[in-house]
Amino acid sequence: MGEDEEPFCARMRLRGNEDRDNETALDPDRKRRYAELFELLDLNKDGRVDINELRTGLAAIGLHQGEAEEIVLESDTNRDGLLDFEEFSQYLWAHEKRLRLMFHNLDHNNDGRIDVGEIQQSLHKLGVEITIEQASRILQSIDRDGTMTIDWNEWRDHFLFNPFHNMQEIVHYWKHSHMFDIGEHLTVPDEFSEQERQSGLVWRQLVAGAMAGAVSRTGTAPLDRLKVFLQVHGSVSRGINLWAGLKGMVQEGGLFSLWRGNGINVLKIAPESAVKFMAYEQIKWVIRGSKEGGSLRVQERFIAGSLAGATAQTIIYPMEVLKTRLTLRKTGQYSGMAECARQILKTEGFRAFYRGYLPNTLGIIPYAGIDLAVYETLKNTWLQKYCVDSADPGVMVLLGCGTISSTCGQLASYPLALIRTRMQAQAISEGKPKLTMVGQFKYIISNEGVPGLYRGITPNFMKVIPAVSISYVVYEHMKKILGVGY
Repeated sequence: MGEDEEPFCARMRLRGNEDRDNETALDPDRKRRYAELFELLDLNKDGRVDINELRTGLAAIGLHQGEAEEIVLESDTNRDGLLDFEEFSQYLWAHEKRLRLMFHNLDHNNDGRIDVGEIQQSLHKLGVEITIEQASRILQSIDRDGTMTIDWNEWRDHFLFNPFHNMQEIVHYWKHSHMFDIGEHLTVPDEFSEQERQSGLVWRQLVAGAMAGAVSRTGTAPLDRLKVFLQVHGSVSRGINLWAGLKGMVQEGGLFSLWRGNGINVLKIAPESAVKFMAYEQIKWVIRGSKEGGSLRVQERFIAGSLAGATAQTIIYPMEVLKTRLTLRKTGQYSGMAECARQILKTEGFRAFYRGYLPNTLGIIPYAGIDLAVYETLKNTWLQKYCVDSADPGVMVLLGCGTISSTCGQLASYPLALIRTRMQAQAISEGKPKLTMVGQFKYIISNEGVPGLYRGITPNFMKVIPAVSISYVVYEHMKKILGVGY
């Protein structure tokens, strides 16, 4: 393969392994390397690199455009929005010096190479506990020559266009994670370091996640309402297709009726997220015991996440009941959330606010367990087989893993979710006895068969991809607004 046929990302790698990093001057070897990079980025060959050219170059090596903006902001000394060769080379020289300092901090035995143990030890000092396997994946993402060590040239080439200023930012990059809300299921919370908690990063992430969830739920509310309608009226709605169901709801209450119940569905995000996170932190502390700073194994995260989810659901469950009743209400039945709550309390008593609680709680365990297990397995498999240029598998891989794991979890827990919804809605089913969880199960099997346990699952699956996509876009924008970055 000739020079012109090399992939752009391969040509972006710095030449000159003979570089000894003379930090006192821009020596000829370094200047030559910078000139080669500048020529590759200067697409229109006008002697200057603008933000779009830099974005194109960074995209070719798997970086986000946010890095391009930060590089221009830091290196554009005359503030004309363009980088000439002098500005470009001065930025790279200064950044190389920062990277050299970080490399020396990791190279504890001063042998000029970073090994797996040194990565694990350095992260431990920063309050992040990782296994040897995790440290090996980080190392393999940087190690180009297969020696299972990282030399200075590999370290420099890997991070030269990542505008990190210290090891904490690199650690955040290594353990980069996304928090998505796709509607109603509880995913196991992410691990956060002590530094992240103290800096307020955790709460900014939770706020960003809550905003993403609010927009996502609002965008997919019509499908959610259709799902609830089919769950509750399964036996009488057989043969009704998705379009007929949506059309019928519009005819009954107008276009805005498709968003009935969405207000409280959005309102419950914040308390649910906050309670779940606080409960998860306390339960994790109990499970972990005296191992301060240690992160949990997958099995322990499953247990802690399931218990935290059950705790959050116990506290906010009355809002779940209100959401179901408001979603299914007919035009004029309630003036709002407050009146709905008053009528339930007056006619059915306080216990009605916890109708369906048992199947809801039981459903958390298979969903959280399968969701986490499938997600971790898919992500780790991808990292081991395909992730060469970064320890972060990338947005599309994470979205794919999350969508598949969520789908598997929903398949396992959906019958319990359906039974829960029917129990929540029982008071509005005139003339029918109020059945228990077992009674509902027997009734559905005898009258609708096994397919009845999955009534409404089609619109439920239809909303997964748009919900995750909307969540991601809003989450990324909220992270920028709130200053959450890696």
